[in-house]
Amino acid sequence: MVSGSNSGAHAPHFKRVLIKLSGEALMGEGDYGIDPDILARIGNEIRDLREAGVEVAIVIGGGNIFRGAGLAASGIDRVTADQMGMLATVINALAIQDALERKGMYARVMSAIKINQVCEDYIRRRAVRHLEKGRVVVLAAGTGNPFFTTDSAASLRAIEINAELLIKATKVDGVYTADPNKDPSAKRYDVLDYDDVLERKLGVMDATAIVLCRENKMPLRVVDMTVPGAFVNAALGHEVGTLVTVIR
Repeated sequence: MVSGSNSGAHAPHFKRVLIKLSGEALMGEGDYGIDPDILARIGNEIRDLREAGVEVAIVIGGGNIFRGAGLAASGIDRVTADQMGMLATVINALAIQDALERKGMYARVMSAIKINQVCEDYIRRRAVRHLEKGRVVVLAAGTGNPFFTTDSAASLRAIEINAELLIKATKVDGVYTADPNKDPSAKRYDVLDYDDVLERKLGVMDATAIVLCRENKMPLRVVDMTVPGAFVNAALGHEVGTLVTVIR
């Protein structure tokens, strides 16, 4: 693990990053809800990033509680289902905020939907100011609109806040030619062009998110969040996971 004391010896390659965490990542080995041990581990990783001098924003999903598309498939109105999913991300964001504060960091939850008694509204300039002051910003409720995923929200927010790198935290160490859990012969890509991701339908993020990153030349690094130090190594510019960028 890249510890806070050692990481400060190297200047970060990227000063400001946005990390996309899925709601499912918070479940740990469970089938539902939030695992306190996972929260603590995420807190440690983010603390290492902050101690390395990196400004950090987080976009969190809500799939560990509700998934809008899944609810819609069961017959619930899609807009209503997506709104329920947005509220689930607020729950997760508050849990992450608490975990970060227990690690001695300052954190702010900002929501794309108004829910003022528990968190701030998302205002771009205010979010940037929080980052400049060294606070971790946890962005909830996706884009605030139905039919858009939290992957799209992550791409959009990364561009809005002028992040230099978007980190997609997964449970595999990058992007593969096929699902490595099902196909032992699957090969990992070190570097990919955004057009290749779209053409090969690699499922890194949804197409809207990929196009947003491509059009705004936002580099995306897909890393295994279960590997200690993955976030810090990505911010230091090390070749971890898979880098998706504009090559052509």
